[in-house]
Amino acid sequence: MATQYLDDVIQGHRVIHTLDVADLAAGEHKFMFRIATDALSQWQHLPVMVFKGKKPGKKIIITAGVHGDEYNGVLAAQKTARELVGKELAGTVTIVPMINLTGMLNHSRDFYSADPDASPCNLNRFFPGDANGNEANRFIHALWHHLLQPNADLAIDLHTQTSGTVYPLYVFADFRLEQAIEMARLINPDAILNDPGDAGVLETMWNSSGIPSITIEVGMGRYTELTLIDRTVNGIFNILKHHELLQGEVDAVIPCLEGQEITSIRAEIGGFVIPQVSMMDKVEQNQLVAIQYDNFGDELKRYYAPNGGTVLSYNVESIRAPGSLVVRLIH
Repeated sequence: MATQYLDDVIQGHRVIHTLDVADLAAGEHKFMFRIATDALSQWQHLPVMVFKGKKPGKKIIITAGVHGDEYNGVLAAQKTARELVGKELAGTVTIVPMINLTGMLNHSRDFYSADPDASPCNLNRFFPGDANGNEANRFIHALWHHLLQPNADLAIDLHTQTSGTVYPLYVFADFRLEQAIEMARLINPDAILNDPGDAGVLETMWNSSGIPSITIEVGMGRYTELTLIDRTVNGIFNILKHHELLQGEVDAVIPCLEGQEITSIRAEIGGFVIPQVSMMDKVEQNQLVAIQYDNFGDELKRYYAPNGGTVLSYNVESIRAPGSLVVRLIH
C-alpha cells in the first residue's frame, strides 16, 4: 500500500486517503486523512502528524480521541507532537490526535450516526471494522486498514476515565507481551492492570496483529488535568528514548501498583453519591467508600468495599443513575 494523495487541500494541508510512512521523505508532515462521508455526503477528515527520521528505526503510532469526551488524551497527543518538532529521530512517530469527531462535537464518548436504525455507540468495540457494516463499522474499517495497521511496530492509545468519574495515570497492558508491559512501566504511571483485552478494542486489535500496545488513561473525562498530561508526555518520550527513536537518557522506572483484577462498586439506586475515599487510598474489606443521598438530601445508602484493594476510580459527578460507577478498586 502506498500513500494516496487526493487533489484536495484543507487548512493548508494535503488530503490523503491511505498512508504508508515508508514512502514519505524524512521530516515533519501534516495531513488530513479522508476517512468517511457523513449523511450529507460530506467527507470527514482526521488530522495526522508524521515525524520521520533520516535514520531507520521503529514505527510508533499514538492515537487519541477514540472516545469523544476524553480530552486529556487528545491534549497529551498534541503536546507530544509539539515537543517532537525539530527533534532528530531514528524511525517514525505517527500521531492521530482525534478520532471520534462526532463524539467530540457532542461532548460524548460515543460515535453518533444519522442512521435512524443506529444508536450512539462505543467505537472502541468495533475494531477492525467492517467495510460493509453500519456507519461506525465502515469508519473503523477505513481507519484501521488505511491508516493505523500498516504503519506501526508499537502502539499507544490515549484515553481518560468516562465523564463523571476519574482515574489516576493508569495503564492497561497485556502482561503476556514483554514489550507491552515494558512500555507500561516506562510511562511511570500510578497503576498498571494486566489486561488480556476484549474483542473489538483497539489495544486488543494491535496486540492480536503482532503489534505490542498499551492503553493510557489520563485522569478524568472532559476536564483538563495538566499534571497528568505532562506525566503522560514524559512517559511517551521515555518509550521513544528506550527504543532509540530519540537520543537521551531514559528516566528510571519507578515501581508502581501492578494489579491483576478490578472490582467496580456501582450505584444500586439513583441518587447523589459522595465518595468517602481518595485516589489510590488503600481500603480494607467492609470499609465505607461512599454515601448516597436522595433528592431531599437524606441519607439513602452506604457503600462498602466488598474486599480489600486500592482506590483506582471514583465518581466526581455526584448524581448517579442505577448501575453508575461509584468506586473502582484494583487488586
